[in-house]
Amino acid sequence: MSTTERMIELDIALPRQTPIQRLVAALVTVRSVWHAMRNRRAANCLAELDDFQLRDIGLTRSEVNRILGMSGIADDPSQQLSHAARNHARRALRGLPVD
Repeated sequence: MSTTERMIELDIALPRQTPIQRLVAALVTVRSVWHAMRNRRAANCLAELDDFQLRDIGLTRSEVNRILGMSGIADDPSQQLSHAARNHARRALRGLPVD
């Protein structure tokens, strides 16, 4: 039997995290969820604005409803909402009709 036919399986152990590293990872996760929930509450307040106020910030009611409906309770829809507002602003600067 040649050495190429014979393989040794080695279990390579991953380095263990220290208690401080585990604590930091847990705190980062909690902070991330807290920010997402805070931004979700703020985004839900957009649904209470009237159409003129939404248009002032570059959004439409249908976009707000669609984005809020697509995202889950712990998701952060603020990035999608700001992306939609930026797209409306770009279209307006180019003279294109805003949907």
